[in-house]
Amino acid sequence: MKLVKDTDQITKKEQKISDKKAEEAIRTIIQWIGEDPQREGLMSTPKRVIKAFKEYFKGYTQDPSIHLSKTFTDIEGYDDMVIEKNITLQSHCEHHMAPITGVAHVAYIPSNKVVGLSKLARVVEVFSRRLQTQERLTMQIAKTIMEVLQPRGVAVTIDAEHSCMTNRGVKKENTTTITNYFLGAFKDDLGFQNRYLRYINKD
Repeated sequence: MKLVKDTDQITKKEQKISDKKAEEAIRTIIQWIGEDPQREGLMSTPKRVIKAFKEYFKGYTQDPSIHLSKTFTDIEGYDDMVIEKNITLQSHCEHHMAPITGVAHVAYIPSNKVVGLSKLARVVEVFSRRLQTQERLTMQIAKTIMEVLQPRGVAVTIDAEHSCMTNRGVKKENTTTITNYFLGAFKDDLGFQNRYLRYINKD
């Protein structure tokens, strides 16, 4: 699976850079903004930042398809959509490394198997813990679910706020961006697509 190979390559590159070298880069940035990295309150900041970055970007060391590997076939003929709404999403934009916060809605139409509901959220989590554009993130989630589960269709919607435009630049507070990606029956059948959109927009 190409996705796994890409992740493996990124992991190998990361291993070449030590925590110590990364912390030194943060000290340089602290000095660049006009602060003293030796000030008491900042002496441990580089170590804390690198620890936080490992959490923010842990998706580079994870394979999202693993979370979809365990499935259940005893579904007694269920063939309608499964929707998981309001999955909390936290990511960072690849242009300014600024936070992206919002929710993801994920749906699929089983063919002959289903997956545990928490696993859909896990896939969202893995991809969101990388530097992202919202468009790519939406597509990656949908394509992975389609490829691994091979359902009749997949739909993914993300509604998120980008702090790179709410806290800097144009500074338009409360602005959110919505992206959709449909595959299979959700793309070909407007009945499924419209029902899905009604469900996720229902209070």
